[in-house]
Amino acid sequence: MFPSTMFPSSTLEPADALVLYGISGDLARKMLLPALYQLCTAGRLNVPVVGVAAVGWDDEALRVHAREAVAATGTTVDEDVFDRFTASLSIVTGDFADDATFERLKDAVSGHGFVTHYLAVPPHLFTTVAAALARTGLNRDARLVVEKPFGHDGASAHALQADLSRYFDDNHLLRVDHFLGNAAVQSLMVARFANTLLAPLWHRAYVDNVQISLVEDFDVADRGSFYDTVGCLRDVVQNHLLQVLALLAMDPPSAANAVTQGLEKWRVLHAVRPMDPAVTVRGQYRGYQDVAGVQPDSTTDTYFATTLYIDNWRWAGVPFHLRSGKALAVTATEVVVELRPTPLRLSGGSEQEEHPPNVVRFRIDGDTGIRTDLVVRKAQKDVEPVRVPVGVDYSSLFGRLEQPYETILGGAINGDPEPFAFYPAILECWRIVEPVLDLTDAPLVYEPGSWGPPAAARLPSPAVWHPLGPTLFD
Repeated sequence: MFPSTMFPSSTLEPADALVLYGISGDLARKMLLPALYQLCTAGRLNVPVVGVAAVGWDDEALRVHAREAVAATGTTVDEDVFDRFTASLSIVTGDFADDATFERLKDAVSGHGFVTHYLAVPPHLFTTVAAALARTGLNRDARLVVEKPFGHDGASAHALQADLSRYFDDNHLLRVDHFLGNAAVQSLMVARFANTLLAPLWHRAYVDNVQISLVEDFDVADRGSFYDTVGCLRDVVQNHLLQVLALLAMDPPSAANAVTQGLEKWRVLHAVRPMDPAVTVRGQYRGYQDVAGVQPDSTTDTYFATTLYIDNWRWAGVPFHLRSGKALAVTATEVVVELRPTPLRLSGGSEQEEHPPNVVRFRIDGDTGIRTDLVVRKAQKDVEPVRVPVGVDYSSLFGRLEQPYETILGGAINGDPEPFAFYPAILECWRIVEPVLDLTDAPLVYEPGSWGPPAAARLPSPAVWHPLGPTLFD
C-alpha cells in the first residue's frame, strides 16, 4: 500500500555530531538549548553541537546566549555541567541561501562521521537547507530532522515529502511532533497495553465517549503575526490532538518498534471520518483582532472543537470530542475516557437514575498522571453515592520527568525514530481536517477566561464536557 521509502528502519545510525539550524531563534532559546543542557546533565550529550544562524555571533556569544536560555527556564545552572555543555558548542554564521555557509559548515563537521541536521527554522526553508546540504555533499552519512508543521495541507505535505526525498530517504528523514516526545503521551500505550485492568475496557462495549482537551488560559501575546497565519486547528489539532487520538484508539502493535507502532497509528487514523463542519465550533476570543500583527478582520480560529467517529470494529459509534483554545478558563491538556453507565442503580436514589459514570483521566501536561473516578458510598441506607478519584501523580512518583524536547533531541542524536511522526499518519491527519481547513465564516466570539463559545458546550450532546481543574486531582 505504501512505497518502501515510507518505512524507516526501527533503529537508525547514532550521530557523531548535531547541527542545529536556527540556533538563535525562539524555539532554540525556549526549548532546544535548555533540553540539550538537561541531556548533558544526564550524561546523554556526548557529541559536539554546531549551531547555524544568520547572526553576527562567535562561539563565545553563543555560549552567553545558551546560559541565558537555560537560566530563563528557572533552572539553577550547574557550572560544571554548563562548562561541559558549552565546550561542545560552536557556531557557523551565514545565510541559508548561500552555499558558502555550508562550505564553512562542512569544515566544522569534518571528521565527525555521521551527522544529524536539525532544522529549527521556518518550513519554507526546509527544502532550501536540504538542497544546499546535497550540493555540498553534507547529505551523505547524515539525517535530516524537520520541525512541524509538515505542510499546511495534504497537497503541500505530499510536495514537501517529494522535495525532501530528493536529498534524504526515509531512513534519514525524521519529522518532529513534540507531543510524541512527551513522557505522559508515551505512557498512554503502556497504560493501555500493559494493564489487564484497562485493556479489555478499551472498546465500544464499555466506552461511552472520549474527550481530548488542550486548553490554555493565556492568549497569543506577541505572536500575533505567526498565529494569524496558522490558527488553532493547524497549530495543535491537526498534529498534537490527532496523534493523541491515534495512541488512545490504535490496536496493539505486533512488536515494540517505531514501524509497527506507526502502522497501527495509520490504520486507526485511516478509519477516522473527515471532520464535519456541522459538528464543528470555531471561536475567537474577544480582543484577538487588536493584537499586533493580527488582521483587523481576521477569521482565524483561536478556539476549535469538533466530534470525530472511527469506523472500525473497536470504536464504531463512540464519539471522540476534541477541543483546544487560547484565553480559556484554565491551562490543561487532558484526556477523559467516560465509561458506559451501569444498567441499574441499586444503591441510593431512584432506580431510574444512573450512577455517575466511571471516567479514566490522563493528564498530559503540568501535573502529569492518571486518575480513575470510581463510585462509592458510605455504609448508610439511602446515602447518595459519590465519585472519588484514585490515581497516580507521575512527578510525585518518579520525580522530574524528561521533557519532550529532551526525548526528541535524544532520539535525533541516537537514532531512535519512535518519538517522531510517521509520514502516512501525517497524511491521514491532513485528510481528516481537510473539510474544515480555511473556512471563511467568522468564528464565534467568546470572552477571555471562559470555556469558549457557548455553542461548544452543547457539542458532546447528550453528554457534557467533563470539567478540567488546574491540576489533575483538583
